[in-house]
Amino acid sequence: MSTTSYDVCAIGNALVDVIADAGEDFLLEHKIAKGGMTLIDAERAGTLYDMIGPAIQMSGGSAANTVAGIASLGGRPAYMGKVKADQLGAIFRHDMHAQGVYFATSPSADRRMEIREVPNERRQGAPTGRCLILVTPDAQRSMNTYLGAAIEFGPDDVQTEIVRDSQVTYLEGYLFDPPEAKKAFRLAAQVAHEAGRQLSLTLSDVFCVDRHRAEFTELIKNEIDILFANQNELMALYQTKDLDAAIAVARTQCKLVITTRSEKGAIIAAGAETVTVPAAPVAAVVDTTGAGDLYAAGFLFGLTQGLPLAESGRIGAMAAAEVISHYGPRPQKKLKDLIRKNTAVA
Repeated sequence: MSTTSYDVCAIGNALVDVIADAGEDFLLEHKIAKGGMTLIDAERAGTLYDMIGPAIQMSGGSAANTVAGIASLGGRPAYMGKVKADQLGAIFRHDMHAQGVYFATSPSADRRMEIREVPNERRQGAPTGRCLILVTPDAQRSMNTYLGAAIEFGPDDVQTEIVRDSQVTYLEGYLFDPPEAKKAFRLAAQVAHEAGRQLSLTLSDVFCVDRHRAEFTELIKNEIDILFANQNELMALYQTKDLDAAIAVARTQCKLVITTRSEKGAIIAAGAETVTVPAAPVAAVVDTTGAGDLYAAGFLFGLTQGLPLAESGRIGAMAAAEVISHYGPRPQKKLKDLIRKNTAVA
C-alpha cells in the first residue's frame, strides 16, 4: 500500500459525552434501558440532565473515541462529524485537536444554546449532540443519546481528499440512520476503493443492527473490508444464537472480521485463518464505556503499522483494558507508552 498522510479516518456521530453515576432504581424510575443505547429528543435530554448527579463532560462519540485512541498510540488519525458552532461544539473541536486528531468538518450555523433549552430545530437547526451515559455500580453503561447536529452529516461533509489519503476509512454504525448519512457512507466507500484503500465498519450496537440489518448486510457484502462487532451484535446481524455460525457467515462476506467477547477476549477471522486473542488483565472494571471503541483503535493502529493480526489484537485488548479501568471513553494514560512496555512497537 502506498504511503498516506493518515492511518485511519473515521466518520461518525460527533457528540459530547456527559457521564454520571446512577443506581438501578434511577434507571427503573426513568424507564432507561440498561446496557444499551436509546435515542432521545431534546426535551428528554434536558430532563435527564437535570436529574443526574455530578457529571464528567468531554468530547465523545464512538468513532471519535476510536481515533482519539489511535492518536494516543502515536498514529495519524482524522475525523469527520457534524457539530454546531455552539459551546459544546467548541468543546468537541478543541478536545479533538488537543488529542492530535485532524478534524475540519464545517460546523452548522452559530447559535447560543444551553443543554436544557428545547429549540425549534426545523427553523434554527439542532445544537451539538450529546450522550448522557449513566454508569451503574456493576460498571454497565446505559446511553441516552440526543443526536442533534450530528445527523446533519451528509455527502457534502465527506472530505474526499482525506479518504483517499487514509489507509483505512472507519464508519460508525450509530450514524447509519439518516438518509444523507447513508449517502455519505456510500460516497466514502466509493472514494476509498477507487483509491485502493480499505473500508471498515463497526456495527456499534444491537439496536443499530435490528434497525438496519438488511442494509448493513448489503454494505458488508459489497463494500466492507474490515468488520468490528461484539458477539451480540454479530449474532443479531445473522439472526443466530451460535457465535461460530455468525462468524462463519461474516468471514465469507468481508476480508477481516473482529468479534469482541468482553472478558473472553476477541476472535479475529481472516479468510480461512482464525486468531483468538485473550482479554488483557485489568485490576477493576470501573466503566465499560468505550471498550469496543478502544479495541478498534488498538487493532487498527497495529494493522496500519503492518503488525500481525495477533499483535494488533493484543494492542486492541490493552487499549480496551486501560479505558475500562476508569470513567470515560478516552484513555487517561498515553497508550503509546503503555503499549511500548508490552509489545515490540517502537
